[in-house]
Amino acid sequence: MEKKIVSKDDFLYPRGRYYGHVKPENLVFNANLQEFAQKVSYICNLETGGKLPPEEAYEQIKELWKQLKRTKKQLKIGESPFQDDQDNQDQPEG
Repeated sequence: MEKKIVSKDDFLYPRGRYYGHVKPENLVFNANLQEFAQKVSYICNLETGGKLPPEEAYEQIKELWKQLKRTKKQLKIGESPFQDDQDNQDQPEG
């Protein structure tokens, strides 16, 4: 049986597969969202372990949230929710 060697980065920063509608902006936002979740997890663990004061943890998470909101806005995620439905109506069925 062959063992797969896992790199340090894959271990520390795991990435889940994306199952949504494949568009470049969705893939970029998904990557940003996974990075956000990973960083929040680290901050929470540091705070829980007493290595980071609660106020500092809150401020760091708040800043990460602002960054995620900016990327969502820049990528225009969710601004035209019916665009995909209209695109599919123009295509013939069959």
